Amino acid sequence: MSDFSIDLPEHPSMNRWKTVLLALAVAVPTGAFPAATAAASPTPAPPAQAPEPIRDQETQPVYSRADALTETVFVEVAGVDSDADGRPDRVAVDIMRPKETASGLKVPVIMEASPYYAGGNDVDNHVVDLDGSDPAGMEYRRNKFRDLQQDMFGRDGDPSAARAIAPPFRGYYDNYFVPRGYAIALVENIGSGRATGCPTTGLPNETAGPKAAIDWLNGRAKGFDAAGNEIRADWSTGNVGMIGVSYNGTLPNAVAATGVKGLKAIVPIAAISSWYDYYRANGGVLAPGGFQGEDADVLARYVLTRENGQEVCGALMDAIERDQDRVTGDYSRFWHERNYLPDARKVRAGVFLVHGLNDWNVKTKQAAQWWNALGERGVARKIWLHQGAHFNPFNFAQRNAEWLRQLHRWFDYHLYGLRNGILDEPQADVEYGPGQWAQHATWPLPGTRDVRLRMSAGSGGQNGTLGLERGRGRAVESFVDQSARTAEQLAENVTATDPNRLAYLSAPLARDVRLSGTPEVSVRAAFENGRSPYLTALLVDYGTDARAYGQVVYGTEPVCYGQGVPGDTGCARLAEHVTRTASFKIITRGWLDVRNRHSAARTELLREGRFYDFDFDLQPSDYVVKAGHRIGVVLLSTDRDFTLRLPAGTDVSVEPGDSSVVLPLVGGRPALG
Repeated sequence: MSDFSIDLPEHPSMNRWKTVLLALAVAVPTGAFPAATAAASPTPAPPAQAPEPIRDQETQPVYSRADALTETVFVEVAGVDSDADGRPDRVAVDIMRPKETASGLKVPVIMEASPYYAGGNDVDNHVVDLDGSDPAGMEYRRNKFRDLQQDMFGRDGDPSAARAIAPPFRGYYDNYFVPRGYAIALVENIGSGRATGCPTTGLPNETAGPKAAIDWLNGRAKGFDAAGNEIRADWSTGNVGMIGVSYNGTLPNAVAATGVKGLKAIVPIAAISSWYDYYRANGGVLAPGGFQGEDADVLARYVLTRENGQEVCGALMDAIERDQDRVTGDYSRFWHERNYLPDARKVRAGVFLVHGLNDWNVKTKQAAQWWNALGERGVARKIWLHQGAHFNPFNFAQRNAEWLRQLHRWFDYHLYGLRNGILDEPQADVEYGPGQWAQHATWPLPGTRDVRLRMSAGSGGQNGTLGLERGRGRAVESFVDQSARTAEQLAENVTATDPNRLAYLSAPLARDVRLSGTPEVSVRAAFENGRSPYLTALLVDYGTDARAYGQVVYGTEPVCYGQGVPGDTGCARLAEHVTRTASFKIITRGWLDVRNRHSAARTELLREGRFYDFDFDLQPSDYVVKAGHRIGVVLLSTDRDFTLRLPAGTDVSVEPGDSSVVLPLVGGRPALG
């Protein structure tokens, strides 16, 4: 056990009721009580009661979104001068709070920090076709924000997110939470928009931006208006919750890992816990799904939207490009400084983690390793795993109301100190099939046990087999690497062998089998006659079914969730899964640079033709393989959509008798029948 201790909400019952009484006092509008008249009854009627701000251990929507106060504060990031101009960096903080805070009401804050509020720049991705082919149709110029904004903010989100075009308070936080006695703070982070400093894709200077905003809300940092007048947050209780999707969800992880006082809860959605695992995997250069060729320097240049950004920060962008190392892919100091996992011991905030099981942009390892690290340290936590991709759970039509219920209770508990039982509810909500949700005590599911399935060579021109027993003999099978076909194309047809991959299939399953956790693969293999260093493993469900792959379709009728104002209705169109019927689905996959067989931090050259043992993880998952389907493991080298593409022709030989996959199965070995 570490020296970590849970920081419980600082709201003992007496202080809580004082807060309620104060809120009642300041929330009663003029004229709420009847005026006395000459004809008044000798026994006057009792005064009308103002709505209770807190009832049944839950904050109530008694404040007006339409009358809410807004302001912008420029918060000084003490001790950080990332643009080297001799002055502390500053972040811009847009705030909305109930008007009663001008009369003494103190409220907690829900914060979203982002480098995306001012949009992004067009930036060239790195070339990944290292054989010089650079095939037609490869998109090396992508506006990442434009691609992701719908998944992150919903169908009705602002496409440009530019302050000059639209007001900053988009989304649902203001409509839903301001009426319930919360302030909303949107932090335009270091190097973007109206902030100063330089973005660095995950370095502590970026973390320091929203941390400084939390310090300001607690009276520990300086803030100024546009005219330079110092502003104090005398309306703030000092209790802060952070929330966001993607980069906006990563910043809560980063800030929580500093242990800053006042941050009571975070809700990281589709968030990163280690930047190495976003742009690399087990020693190999790897792309986020859908953004081949992107790397840390590309993202930093993309969000560098501050005034005179290239002039001020250009040299730093060049240093990021140099130090990220797209040659070896090794874990280095560069990446260690962008890894929040070692600081999980500092986390004081409760963590409500959300991730899509079909998210190949920010992959599921980011969530699982953060979840596990927090669990080892006793952090209060909840998790949602859904069948979407890089997606905000608010946008799911089927679960929108339940999402708001749990999120509301999460913030009420941690920021108001209301004992509402949220931590007594099941810890995990998992969507194990499209629209099929269940709650569980924890995740991976209770009763999950590792089961080793062994590969055996095929015979008679057939693919290999996968089973509980070790195969006989010392057979060697081989394939030749290529980069023209995708992993899906290589995995699709298992009625015959393929010269560019190996496949091993189980017998048809006697019953449904559920995977819950992180699979691992062990492969004994030799490489020769080529340059590709990658070994890729796919875990595949073979059997025709309608499955979710991460795509959604939005309804035509908006659903209203909060108070609206002109231009911001408090309503949104919500999404349903799109399913596709196919004969197979890649459940998960993993990658290894075979030169890093002992450590992601150390490249070791191989001897051509010599067999080595390669052990590596696949991306975590939660998935049901149905009765009658078969479980498959497919081995290849280049994964066209994720890895670098080196010249074709590397020969890969495998000894299946010494190769296996370990699956975390609910019920363990008996689950296989």
